[in-house]
Amino acid sequence: MLKGAFAGLLRNVMPSGGIDRGELERLRALAFAILAPAPDTVIRVNEINCTDPACPGQETVILIMEPGTRTRALKVQAPVEDVDENAIRKAILADNGAGAGIAARAG
Repeated sequence: MLKGAFAGLLRNVMPSGGIDRGELERLRALAFAILAPAPDTVIRVNEINCTDPACPGQETVILIMEPGTRTRALKVQAPVEDVDENAIRKAILADNGAGAGIAARAG
């Protein structure tokens, strides 16, 4: 049986993990609408168990893979179902202000 952080990392891969695929697609579509990237840009959304003591537990990561540029990782310190347009916009602002991989809190 999988336990701890390892189980959380596989939550998106295993059907029994509990993440609603519709929620992942909702956030992906929302990120596309907000960012309006080039058509060949790939956006992936995942939820992970953050092992950093500063994290609240679940963290939503939005990867933006645009050809010819470095992959950006927008992080929202909240589970997928708690992430909304405002949280994504905060993560974008944090990313633009301080570089890739900066986290924002939902709410």
